[in-house]
Amino acid sequence: MVYHLDDLDKVNFVVGNIQNHLDGVGGPGNVTIALVVHGRALKAFHSAAANPELSKHVARFTKDGIEFAACGNTMKSQNIGLADLLPGFVAAERGGVVRLAELQSQGYLYLRP
Repeated sequence: MVYHLDDLDKVNFVVGNIQNHLDGVGGPGNVTIALVVHGRALKAFHSAAANPELSKHVARFTKDGIEFAACGNTMKSQNIGLADLLPGFVAAERGGVVRLAELQSQGYLYLRP
């Protein structure tokens, strides 16, 4: 499953969806999830500005094997690097939409809450 997040106002909603998804399938061992973040939503994941609850979720989800991909184009436009984001992010160097397409071509189902 790949979740697509670009709306800053939906960050907590999407994180809640991912938690509900994990709970609904009996845990992270029963599903593979990726989150691709771009646009304004990436600002919520800047380590200097992230709220503690979001930081806790990202740390736990990363430990559970969830991929957090940050759009390389958005990172350039926001003038940040991976070190500026919460730990666990990887860069989608060719762009968030390219990463979404790659994951879908690998069989991931697409969700944009």
